[in-house]
Formats: sequence, structure tokens, C-alpha cells
Amino acid sequence: MSGAATPEVPLSRLPYVDGVLSAQEVADTAAAIAAMQEPCGAVPWTTGEHVDIWNHVEAAMAMLVGGQVDAAERAYAWIPTLQRADGSWPMKIVGGAAEDERGEVNMSAYFAVGLWHHWLVRRDIRFVERYWPSVRAGLDFVVSLQEPFGGIRWTPVDDFCLLTGNSSIYHSLRAGVALADLMDDPQPEWELAGGRLGHAVRSHADRFADKSTYSMDWYYPVLGGPVRGDAARDLIARRWDDFVVPGLGIHCVDTNPWVTGAETCELAMALDVLGDPASSRRARTLLADVQHLREEDGRYWTGWVYADPTRPAPEGEPRDVHWPHEHTTYTAAAVILAVDALGETYGHATPGSGIMRGTSLAPHFAEIALECECPSVERVSGRA
Repeated sequence: MSGAATPEVPLSRLPYVDGVLSAQEVADTAAAIAAMQEPCGAVPWTTGEHVDIWNHVEAAMAMLVGGQVDAAERAYAWIPTLQRADGSWPMKIVGGAAEDERGEVNMSAYFAVGLWHHWLVRRDIRFVERYWPSVRAGLDFVVSLQEPFGGIRWTPVDDFCLLTGNSSIYHSLRAGVALADLMDDPQPEWELAGGRLGHAVRSHADRFADKSTYSMDWYYPVLGGPVRGDAARDLIARRWDDFVVPGLGIHCVDTNPWVTGAETCELAMALDVLGDPASSRRARTLLADVQHLREEDGRYWTGWVYADPTRPAPEGEPRDVHWPHEHTTYTAAAVILAVDALGETYGHATPGSGIMRGTSLAPHFAEIALECECPSVERVSGRA
């Protein structure tokens, strides 16, 4: 790429955060994502890599708010072409064909978030009507894999549940219920499943597979919405020092001196969900810190391996280098969505900026008809 990208909407309508990224820089990053899009509309992790539906949807959302409207809508048009009869999508897609056939629940749920986000930004009811059947089938598949304790199995052939993915599914169910209300097509079983799922994340975190070395398992219960209020602030405080590297970003895993852009921006959005001024300032700092991964043309490196005297590098393993040696669409997308979220406070935002805060989604789900032997609570447990 060379020169500044020209978005399909005026720069004045694009998000920015003063002192961090301008609207033009956001437009450049959205164009960088679109440049890696395949002719069929699929958005791979990076050029020549595989596609998964979750990261593909995130890229579509980012392209939309970054002014690449046609590319975003081509990305959405591609999604139903890979959906199976049971409502799921393959976990891994390469060259338009499934490389891993397993239907992953978080991926199969996330189209709901993307479609609701498109509605918030474009207010195109025909677009929603076109893709609503695909979203509905995907969420029906997801809730069919719910376990009695409330968690949702990773795939039909795996017998464990993942905390990060289930926290994201909670978000997707709220978006799905919002779409159902818009379509006048009620889905009460999703609301029951959402109540059980939120309860599981809050009360039975020990029943999920142990992935506690990953930062996503730390912040996603807040980002996805199940854990809120003071409990969310306590959760974020608990492992802040394990994952956050001031000036660089956050670790992907707590065992390695490796900071990653996508996780850093997701934590920034989780802090924005908390809604208090101190968390908001921390979020802006994280977004600014991660700009060391940015290229002049708007692309983003996935991560940075830094020199840490307390963690000597194995022989032959370099430090202070970008790793992997690739620019990823999901990193660029997370940056744009974080800019949009924080733009409400620190610059300018689009009508989709509250998608992670959930201000436009269906209400949080009541804990009713639980199957985990805990007493049901016939009220919504807390608010974002």
C-alpha cells in the first residue's frame, strides 16, 4: 500500500482517539485489512493463512467502521456460503474449503454480534433480514451444546467448555436476542441459555477447562459481559501485574515475554466496559502503548518479544523482535474497534461504538431454570 487510503464514507464520520490514532490512520488500517481480503470475501488471519468465522466477523466490523463498506458487506455475504445444515461453521477454512471440520461454538455464535453491529452503524433492515436466518441457525446450534452446569461445549466432539469462548457467546446471545426483537421473532430458549451461561461463568468458573495462563481467560468474562460491576473490577485487578507490561501492552500468555496487539486492545475494551474514569484512562494508555506494533501503511504486527532480565532467552531465541513475522487482520481489527469504543470519550465514535459495552443489546439474562443445582434467581444479576 502507498499513500493514504480513501474510505467510502467521509473522514468526519470515522472514529479517532485524540493523540493516539486519527481518522485517516483508522481509514488506512481498515484499508490494510481489505487489502488482505480474498476475492470470495473471506478475511484470513494474514495473507495465505486460514480463515475462522469469529476473526472474519471482527474484521468485517472493523472495515465497516473504518469506511471500507463494500469490503465489509462482501465479508458478510461470504459467511452463509460455509454454513452447514446444523447451523455450524468449520473451525478452520483454507482456500474456501474446510481444513478442520469441527463446528466451534464461539465462532458459530459471533455472526450475531457482527449483524447487530451492522444494524447499529448502517440501519439497513434489508441487510438484517437477509442474514437473520443464518444467525438464528448458528445460535440454535450453539445452545444445543449447553451442559447442565451452564457452560457450552467447545465442539460437538469435545467434552470440555472454554471460559473465553463462553464469555464471548454470552455477548453473542445478547446480540441475538436484540436481533430477534428487531425481527419480531422471539427466541426464549436463547434467553434461558444465556441466563444459565452467565451464571456458569460467574459461579462455576472452575468447571471450565483451565486456560489460566492465557490473558483472554482473565479479561473475557468482563469483555463478554457475564461479570460486571465491582466483581469485574476485582477480576481485572487480580491479575493485572501478571499480564500488563507498561509501555508495551499485555502478554498473550503469562509464561512468555511476548506482548500482543489484539489482546491489549481487547483488554482496553474490557476496561471501557467497566465505565469508570480510572478504567477509561487505563484503556486509553493501553491503546497508545500498542502503537509500537503499527506500520506506516496502517498494518499491525501480531506481537513483540521483549528482553526481560528475569526471563533469560533460550540460546538462539532472539529478543526485541516482532513475532510471529506477520501482520494480522485480527490485530488491526481489534485496534479499530478499540478506537471506536474509546472515541466516545477521547475523540469521535460511530453509532456502533457501544457494541462491546452492550448498551444497545438485549438486557442481561435472568438466572432462571438453572440445571446446576444452584437456586434460580428470578431477576437479572447485576448490570453493565
